[in-house]
Amino acid sequence: MTETASARTPSTVRQFTMATLLAVMLAVLLTLGFWQLQRRAWKLDLIAAVDRRTHAPPAPAPGPDAWNRISTVGDAYRKVRARGVFLNDREILVQAVTVRGPGVWVMTPLKTDLGFTILVNRGFAPLEQRAASARAAGSVFGETTVTGLLRISEPRGGFLRRNDPAAARWYSRDVAAMARAEGLRDVAPYFIDADATPNAGGWPAGGMTVISFPNNHLVYAITWFGIAAMLAGWAAYEAYGVRRKDRAT
Repeated sequence: MTETASARTPSTVRQFTMATLLAVMLAVLLTLGFWQLQRRAWKLDLIAAVDRRTHAPPAPAPGPDAWNRISTVGDAYRKVRARGVFLNDREILVQAVTVRGPGVWVMTPLKTDLGFTILVNRGFAPLEQRAASARAAGSVFGETTVTGLLRISEPRGGFLRRNDPAAARWYSRDVAAMARAEGLRDVAPYFIDADATPNAGGWPAGGMTVISFPNNHLVYAITWFGIAAMLAGWAAYEAYGVRRKDRAT
């Protein structure tokens, strides 16, 4: 009797250890699954909010008193309007890859009639129109009104490519870095993607904002729950086998 109990003790310890590990793994997998469902709900709310913003009437571009409250969740892609004068001699070109092919985004500071400055992405220009002289017809002088979508600054650079202000190589629209490079003051912490209102000569071409929010969270949730279900099924099968073995002995 004592030998049998002694022989079974290591097996019992192993079973307890395996059960504990299984419980931990299931808890982690289920937590990940429910977290993905929460992320999906958040993403759907964000998509709905952005859709409302892009179809709403334009609001005045936020001024300095609102800058510290600008956020991706609350303001990205909000339709705004600003009036002022373009500082054409301070435009910055940012590398762009679009449905029209490679080229540049033409970022031009707009000195607003309220005193602060907003960087405006006036639109896309192909590589052959990179030089300002090649698209001189599209330059706007004097007071003008810009309508477009509020975009959040893109700091640091693009994928595997960092902005190099000293060499005028820009891969992302980093508002703060651009303002420093051009010696601009009182610059809004966001930029505006101009709408599709045509420019003389056709370039730059506005209205090319791509609004895309990948939403694979349901697939991820199903994956985690599926793994959890398979693990639970395997555990049940193993437990059934152990019970049959114990009855046999």
